[in-house]
Amino acid sequence: MQATASENNVLIAIKSISKSFAGRKVLENIDLAITRGRIVTLIGPNGAGKTTLVRIVLGLLQPDGGEIQRQAALRIGYMPQKIQLESTMPLSVFRFLQLSGCRDESLVEASLDLLRILHLKQRQLVDVSGGELQRVLLARALMPSPDLLVLDEPAQGVDLAGQAELYELISEISNSRGCGVLMISHDLHLVMSATDEVICLNQHICCHGKPEHVSNDPAYLDLFGTRASQNIAVYTHHHNHEHDLTGKVTHSHDD
Repeated sequence: MQATASENNVLIAIKSISKSFAGRKVLENIDLAITRGRIVTLIGPNGAGKTTLVRIVLGLLQPDGGEIQRQAALRIGYMPQKIQLESTMPLSVFRFLQLSGCRDESLVEASLDLLRILHLKQRQLVDVSGGELQRVLLARALMPSPDLLVLDEPAQGVDLAGQAELYELISEISNSRGCGVLMISHDLHLVMSATDEVICLNQHICCHGKPEHVSNDPAYLDLFGTRASQNIAVYTHHHNHEHDLTGKVTHSHDD
């Protein structure tokens, strides 16, 4: 994670960044590198700083300290967790994708076809299901032919079978297009097969590694379902410190 954006295939490199709001430390000493063709998944409890980190990657926020290097002319496609739709507004899926700035109908159709939703092209956006809407949002993120895809809970509101298929599609897109992916997800047991690296974030990077180092699913559910269990590691190796309920490191210990 110490690569710089000047190295081959490194799209964005973040080194030692920090961010505070109203005197509260949200991110501290974060290092992150995203390369072409690799998927990095951020996990962590609510308030861990995941969204803040993503906003910094997108250039919507500036860190208080540290360094960010981006590949020259880096194209980023962003998929939000959800969007608010006005139920009375007539807006087809096709027109919604055109609002991204792409007027080439063949490119719009290619993105829809890639996400296996070409049949929704003329469907009103308010009439698509939750799972279909997530694919539409992903199709829109692909419109600028991005070097980097940033996905915020891409399987939000999708059933289990749909989630597995969506994560498989994301992996296929990364492989076929050679784009890097930064993804926030709470569905680690489903994204494991589609993730190259997992980063456990709680204001700082607690640990990171390959998904096969993640412990079994009950430990993951305990981490996110019980705030009192913040010290449970989601990897087969353990944190060398523990957090209190606010995420502050309470004490360190040797493995």
